[in-house]
Order: sequence, then C-alpha cells, then structure tokens
Amino acid sequence: RVQGSITLSSGRPVPPGAVASPGESRRHAALRAAARVPLGLPHGMQDRPVSDSLWTALGFFNLYRLTVAIFFGLLVLMHADGFGLGEHAPILFTWASLLYLTAALCFRMWLRAERRFFTLQLTTQVTTDIVALTLLMYASGGIRSGIGVMLLVSLAGAALVGDRRMTMFYAALATIAILVEHTMWVVTGEAPIAGFTQTGLLSIGFFATAFTTNWLAGRVILHEDVARQRGLDLANQLRINELVLRDVQDGVMVLDSVGIVRQHNRPAEVLLGVRGLGMESIERYAPELDRAFRAWQTDPARPPEIVTIGPANKRLRVRMVEAGVDGASFTLMFLEDLSRLEEEARQLKLVALGRLTANIAHEIRNPLSAITHAADLVREENRADGRERLTRIIRDNAYRLDRMVRDILELSRRDRVQAERIGLDSFLASFVDEFAQAEDIPRQGIVVEVEGAPQVDFDRVHLNQILWNLVRNAWRHSTKGARAVQVRVSSANDRIELHVIDDGLIADGIRQDYPWY
Repeated sequence: RVQGSITLSSGRPVPPGAVASPGESRRHAALRAAARVPLGLPHGMQDRPVSDSLWTALGFFNLYRLTVAIFFGLLVLMHADGFGLGEHAPILFTWASLLYLTAALCFRMWLRAERRFFTLQLTTQVTTDIVALTLLMYASGGIRSGIGVMLLVSLAGAALVGDRRMTMFYAALATIAILVEHTMWVVTGEAPIAGFTQTGLLSIGFFATAFTTNWLAGRVILHEDVARQRGLDLANQLRINELVLRDVQDGVMVLDSVGIVRQHNRPAEVLLGVRGLGMESIERYAPELDRAFRAWQTDPARPPEIVTIGPANKRLRVRMVEAGVDGASFTLMFLEDLSRLEEEARQLKLVALGRLTANIAHEIRNPLSAITHAADLVREENRADGRERLTRIIRDNAYRLDRMVRDILELSRRDRVQAERIGLDSFLASFVDEFAQAEDIPRQGIVVEVEGAPQVDFDRVHLNQILWNLVRNAWRHSTKGARAVQVRVSSANDRIELHVIDDGLIADGIRQDYPWY
C-alpha cells in the first residue's frame, strides 16, 4: 500500500510591490513587499504600515535624542561656557537647549501615544535635530565646536529606519543648515572663506553616512525577514511532519548512525510493545531490529526484511531509507505489521469470494428455472404414478437448490444492513403466522413465549431469515405435533436471549442425556 501526503500553500499571489532590485531574488522581493519594509522609494509623506521592528528602532532613536537633549540641558545648568560651549551666544544656546529638550519629550509622548504616520514622525524629529544642533553649533563658535559631528549620528539613526529617498533629503537638509551657518560667520567676517572646505568635507560625510547606513540597514532588514519567513516555514514543516507521523498507520522511527531513536510515532510504540520510546538505542527495545539496522548499514541496497519480535512473535516488515543531509547520518525505519496486511488481504479475498459466489448463484438459477418448468410440463402431459413421483423428486430438489441459491445471494448482501428498533413480541407473533402459512405447518405446532416487552436493534430482514432457518430446522427434527417447536425470549444479565427448542430428542427417549431439555 502506498500512502502519500501533499502540502499545499495558501495560494496567495506575489504582492504587487514585489519588484526585485538588481542582485535581489524575486523571493526576497516578495518577502520584502509582504512585510512592507520601506526599502524602496516612498511616495510623499502618506501613512503606510511598517513592521514592528522599525517602530522599535525609532523608539531607541528617540531615546538617543532625549539623552542628547538632557545633556545640553545639564550643560546650561552648569554654565556651558565653562566647557567651551555657548560662548559666542549664551542666550541662544540656553533657549535652543531648553526647546530641544522640550521637543524630545514631546516626540517621546507622540511615539508612545500612537504608531501612525511613521515617515511624518521621523521627518519631524530629524528636522528638529538638524535645526537644534545647528543653532547650538552657531552659539558655540561654529564648526570648530565639534557639535556638527553629532549630526552624523542623527543622520545615521534616520538612515537605519527610513527609506533611501528621505535619507538623502535629510542629508541635504543638514548640508544646507551647516552651509548657512558657516556663511553667517563669513558674512560677519569672523571666519575665513577657506573654512568652507571643512564644511564641505562634513557635508560629504553626511551623504556618505546616510547612503551607507541605509544600504546596510536594508540588507539587514531583508535578511531578518528572510530568516523570519524561513523560521515560519520550518515550524510549519515540523508541524506537518508531526501530523503525518501521527496519522500514518505504519510505525516510523528516526535513527542516528549509532542506532539511537531520535524520533518516533505512536504506532511504533504499539508494534514494539513499549510505552514512551526514549533517546536510547534500538537494541534495548528490539535486538532483532538492531541486527537488521546493522545489516542495512553494511548493504543499503538490500531488500526489506521480515523480522519476528517480542514474546508474541509479531512479524514485521522492516524497510529503511537514508534521510541525512549535509553530512548528518539519519535513517528512517518503517515498520509494517504483516498480521494487519494479511488480515486486509484476507478481507479482500472474502470480498472477491462473495462476488464469485453471487455470480455462481446467478448462473445456477437459470438452469434451475428450466428444470422446474420442464418438470411441470412432464407432470401435465402424463399422470402415470411413476412419472408423477419422478417429477416430484425433480421439483423438490430444484426448489431445494433454488433455496440454497437465495441463501447465497442473501449472504453476499450482508453489507447492506439497516438496523431498526424491533419489538420481539409483535415481531415473533407475525413471524410464526407467516412461517406456518408458507411452510404448510399447523399453527399450534409452534409456541412463542416472551417475557415482558423486549426490544432489540436488528436488521428486520436478517432476523427474519435467521429465525426462518432455525425454526424450519427445528420443525424438521421435531415430532410434528402440537407445541413441537418453542420460541422463547428471556432477559438475563442485561441481555436478551432467544431460544428455538424442538421436542425431537424428548420423543426419542434420551432426555436423560440432555437434562437441559
């Protein structure tokens, strides 16, 4: 018997956004589009669903901003000019620090209140970083204060969670901000024009940091989604394998190279007569299977082997298949119960025999009809005593054969059983009347005795046929007198018993040998 299983996917089409970029497989593009990871180009500032991991990253980015704002706030309390910050415009430095701290707190509350408008929140926060840090840098003496380097951290954080186009926009905005800031120094004559070189290099660093960080983040997010999808596929496959192993009728065991049972199903425990197979050698449970396993390891091409195991001499057909990959050596051992297979084969033979018997019965019935008809014609043409006796013999035997054919046909229809609730008192009364009339037997020759009003669930036609055969056989061996056959119904031990009794042995004078009569 061959058993098969098919695993079907959900049949969902590839998402419309699954357009593979150069060097990216279509499967990865489908996963990215299904996860809605913002790696492609955005379309405006519209609200779009993003993964939870991006919201989490935005939360950490917000914590960083809050930490920087608190740092500048503490510097204000400790007189930042003592640290070389805010010496050019102390009031501007103070107000910029306090407003930056207030904005960071508001951003934190906004993020905790709702997870919507991801791009809008990110853009607002990064823009605030650029404006606030640029003002702090101007208040602290310009680019030489070193505060401009902190813009690189803000751009890198935005590139980790934002898409590429917005990341380039943030880098351009930061570049414009520091160029404007340095231009103000040049216009006032407090900085040379040659200082634009350092500003330009920092601007280049903005774009390089934004692009590189965004590209690396995109690869990480893509690989994360692929790993998550593969984890789901693996979990689903393990679940499917578990269901298949549990549902299959044959015993299945997974053995490693030394014969340790790594996995098994319930039928394997039943066949081996062991409850709860552990991570131990198969030799402990069935030495015969261990010998078959060792023999198969030396010759994997050998055919399936018949093994007898246990005190009950249970015969199993053992079949093994190599299942290891990438150097791992695992073997699938299939155990088929030959007794069950033989029982199934026996049932198939019985079904075939029943069909054959029905066909033979039909073939016999046709000549029987011809014999009966011919005997009737002979009886009508000649009324001689001898010929009358011969025709009667022909008719009696023909009827007997016809009755046997009917019994065989009814036997072949045993599968069509329709059980129903039958009251035995009324059923037996009508049955005796029908039987006496059909068999030409005096009605008083059969007596029915029923205790109470018992009911049974039985097929009415089959019960009628069984009783017909029993009562006919009892009448044939009885004295043919009154009350010669008794049909008794009694209840004992929560069951109903039906007895058909004749007086044949009593009439023969051997009652002492059968005291139950």
